[in-house]
Order: sequence, then structure tokens, then C-alpha cells
Amino acid sequence: MKIQTRIHSVESCGTVDGPGLRYVIFTQGCLLRCLYCHNPDTWTFGNEEGKEVSIESLMKDIKDYLPFLQASGGGVTVSGGEPLLHVDFLYELFTECKKLGIHTCIDSSGGCFTRKERFIHSLDRLMEVTDLVLLDLKHIDEEKHRKLTAVSNKHILDFAHYLEEKQKPVWVRHVLVPGFTDGEEDLRRLSAFIHTLSNVEKIEILPYHQLGVYKYEALGLDYKLKGVSSPTDEKVKWAHAILTNREQDQPTS
Repeated sequence: MKIQTRIHSVESCGTVDGPGLRYVIFTQGCLLRCLYCHNPDTWTFGNEEGKEVSIESLMKDIKDYLPFLQASGGGVTVSGGEPLLHVDFLYELFTECKKLGIHTCIDSSGGCFTRKERFIHSLDRLMEVTDLVLLDLKHIDEEKHRKLTAVSNKHILDFAHYLEEKQKPVWVRHVLVPGFTDGEEDLRRLSAFIHTLSNVEKIEILPYHQLGVYKYEALGLDYKLKGVSSPTDEKVKWAHAILTNREQDQPTS
């Protein structure tokens, strides 16, 4: 267990990143530059970013919370940043988790996915010890995805296909940003894509918020969505109904 990597932080009792109570590890480094990202301090990846941790140190901490995780039907979730930038570390970490019967989950946008042999070999191994993937689908439209995240969505949609090939359980997540990701036609296209996948167990709408704006100020970055408000509960329910094929009338606000 000598392998090490760099992480941003941990949350010992998360409640929104998979089933039950979760020990959530936020990794350092991400290839996407989402306009609404609330963790821009996770973007860069280098020797001076985040903190270096070992599997041994993480497992020691995880074991302290094990009774709470297991009693709630929870486990360990690795988020980011982009956790798949740490694929070999995750494999070793999840292997140790499985020895203790811990449920394992990855929260990923698939932003670094590739079909190149070396990566696929490592990812195939990781999937063997991964119980669930929270798949963040940012936008179905290629051009709008580039404007929103600065990268293409083609390899991300291919990652979704890869997960289906592996029949890996997936919860799809979509951040609802007024004026950016809440267009009815785009939501219907996204819904159509999701329903071509046979391994999707759940679809979640995550309302946009501005909780991370202070980080942009601290980092000297320009926050592009300053005038954008969070969507109403009614709009969130409407979007969820479209994505799950349980439609209702579009809200008036």
C-alpha cells in the first residue's frame, strides 16, 4: 500500500454522493473547466497542489468511520476534481475497501476517458472493485458542452457507453443551470441518450448554486455566472420529469 496520490480534501460523513453515509475523498486535478464549478481549487494537479496521501493513511481514517458507514448502507466515494486521473491509486484503495466489505463509488464526469489500451487496462481493473459510478453528464449538445466546460463531450458519452458495456450500475447526475443546461430540447435529447443505456439505476438533478464563488475571488479568477440564480424547485422537478420520462407541464418561472 505504498502508492500515493494528491487529494484536495475529505468529507467524513457525506450524504449526497451515493447511498447511505459516505466517506468522500476529493481528488486533485481536473481537465474540465465548468463555468459553475464550485471547486476551482481542484483543477490543477502538481507537486504543490492539494496534499499527498497514502492508501494506508486513508484506510486508517476510513476504519474510524466504518461502523457508521456500514450501519447506514454507505461506503466510500471518490470525487474530485476528476478521480479517473488517479485510476491506479483508486484500484489499490478500492481493493483494500473490498477486503472490509465497504461499498465503493466513483463520482466522475469521464473527462479524461480514452479507449487507449493502457488506460482501459487500468480502468477495467478498477471497475472490478467499483460498485457504483455517479456519472456527471454536463450537456448533450457538443457545442454547448464546449462553451460550458471548455472540452468536447464525445469521449464523455463514450465513457457512458463503456460503463454500459461493463454493466456497471450508474446514477446519472445533471447540474441544472438556468440559461445554460435547462433548455427543453436539450433535456429531451439528454433523456433520449440516457434511456439508451441499460445500466442507469437513478437520475438526479443537481440545482446550480453559487457556494464556491468566494474561491474564485481568492484565486483571482473571474466567475462567469455572477448574474445566474439557482433554479426554482418547480423547475428542478420539471427537468427531472423530462429526464426520467415522467413529464409534466413546464413551470411558468
